[in-house]
Amino acid sequence: MFDAEKTKDALVQWIRDYFEKNGGDCHAVIGISGGKDSSTVAALCVQALGVKRVYGVLMPQGQQGDIGYSRELVAHLGIEHTEINIKDSVDALLSSIKEGSLSPNRQALVNIPARIRMTTLYAVSAIINGRVANTCNLSEDWVGYATKYGDAAGDFSPLSHLTCAEVKAIGGILLPAKFPEKTPEDGLSGLSDEENLGFTYDVLDKYIREGICEDQKVKEKIDRLHQMNIHKLELMPSFKP
Repeated sequence: MFDAEKTKDALVQWIRDYFEKNGGDCHAVIGISGGKDSSTVAALCVQALGVKRVYGVLMPQGQQGDIGYSRELVAHLGIEHTEINIKDSVDALLSSIKEGSLSPNRQALVNIPARIRMTTLYAVSAIINGRVANTCNLSEDWVGYATKYGDAAGDFSPLSHLTCAEVKAIGGILLPAKFPEKTPEDGLSGLSDEENLGFTYDVLDKYIREGICEDQKVKEKIDRLHQMNIHKLELMPSFKP
């Protein structure tokens, strides 16, 4: 049985230990979406480091309908933050690509904003002396629902061995329910994560933790996605002469 309270305490200590070894005076820099993962990581970092050493970065792309969650979260935690709209950066890169006689496809349109957000986080980190938090969880990573060198990047990763359900349980201890229970969505397609994936996180979590998936077609899809995306979880292959 998953013990959310015990795991929360262990995570807080793990974050403290990381910063003692990798920058005792550094800030935790977190991209704030207002959803369960970034909200939970931000709350954990506040407990581990104190409110003055946690810095939130809100990164809408033009108009973002749910940006209010992000603003409420940083206000609730009382952390210093900045809001940087990435629309002009995304548009400029897409324009330059088109000027180079290429037409961006759907994959590029999905991945470019995520990678520009991570570039933005590292820029902020450089300015304020920070370490960038990766906010991906095990369930998303398992099926590749993250962008390589985008939201899959970071300096430390508190949630990468925890399923969606486990993250929500920890978030429920630390935060008002509206944050851990927010429906996850990519902010681009107008669909939720689960609609994009074609199965629920509850089904995925049960398969990851118990090896049980009653729907054979869903099981095959999860296995296929996992196999296709293992490269996102491994170090870059390198030739050793």
